Amino acid sequence: MKTGRPTPTVERLQRAVQHVQGEIRWGEPLSRILSLQVGGPADVLVVPSDVEDVIRVIQGARSEQIPFVVLGGTNVVVRDKGIRGIVMQLKQLTRIQEEDNQVVYAQAGVRLPRLMQFASGRNLSGMEWAAGIPGTVGGGVVMNAGTRLGEMKDVLSAVDFVNLRGQRVRLNAKDLSFTYRKTMLPKGIVVGAWVQLTLSTGEEVEAKTKTYLQYRRATQPLTLPNAGSVFKNPPGDSAGRLIEAAGLKGARVGDAEVSTKHANFIVNRGTATAAQVLSLIRKVRQTVARKFGVRLQLEWKIIGET
Repeated sequence: MKTGRPTPTVERLQRAVQHVQGEIRWGEPLSRILSLQVGGPADVLVVPSDVEDVIRVIQGARSEQIPFVVLGGTNVVVRDKGIRGIVMQLKQLTRIQEEDNQVVYAQAGVRLPRLMQFASGRNLSGMEWAAGIPGTVGGGVVMNAGTRLGEMKDVLSAVDFVNLRGQRVRLNAKDLSFTYRKTMLPKGIVVGAWVQLTLSTGEEVEAKTKTYLQYRRATQPLTLPNAGSVFKNPPGDSAGRLIEAAGLKGARVGDAEVSTKHANFIVNRGTATAAQVLSLIRKVRQTVARKFGVRLQLEWKIIGET
C-alpha cells in the first residue's frame, strides 16, 4: 500500500462496505491480527464471509476509489499509524477438498499446516515443507512460501483469483513466474489454490513431517511473537549466519529483539512497536553491510502510514 494518500472519508468507507455480509470492524488495531503483534489501526477491517463477499469489497472499494489490502498475519509489519482504507482478512475462507488425480483445493484462509495435515491424512505427499509454518494458503501463494524441504511453486497447479474488476478467474501455475519468496501475479486477490500432490504412505509422510517439526522447534523461536524470517538468504549464504557473525543475536531496540535462537528472526518480547522493529531492522542491515559488504533484502513486507 502506498502511504501519504488522503484519508478516505467515513461516508465513502461506509458506502464501500455497505453490502458486505461478513464482519466489519472500525478502527481495529492490526496488532491483534498480526503474528508479530505490532501495528496501528485500519480505518476499517473486513472479514469477508466467502469469495462472493470478497468480490463485493473489491467492487465497493473500486466504486468509492478506496485503497484496500489483504493481510494474512505473517511476513508483514504494519507501521504504528496503521493503514488508511480497507484491510481484508480472509480467515473465513477455509474450505478444503480433494479433487481428482491427487489434486487438493484449499481456500486462501486455510493455514498451511492444516493443508499439510489434510494431505497427509489421505496419504498425499508434497506439503511436508509446510509443517509448522503459521501462514495461510493465500499468503503462501503470494510469497512463494517455502523451507529447505520445498516451496509453493513445487506443488502449485493453479490459483483461484479475483482481479480488480471483481472477476473470478483461474490462473494456471505454468503461466506464472516465480522467484525466491515471490510469485509474479496480476493485481487482485488470491482466494484459493489447487496443489498437485503425489501418493505416498502415511508412515513416510508422518516421518518426514515429524523430523522437520523437530528441527523447527529446536532452531526457531516459535514460542514468541514473530513474523517469520526477516531477510532473504543472499546467494550462497544464510542471512541468519551473517547476522550472528555480526554479533547481533540478542540485539534489542525496546522490546524488539533479534532472536537468540535464530538470528534471522525478530521477536516481540512484550510491548514492541513497529517503529522499534523497523529501527532494529535498519541496525541489522547497516551492521551486516559494514562488516561483510552484503545488503540484506527483506523477506517481510512493510506497509502502512509513515
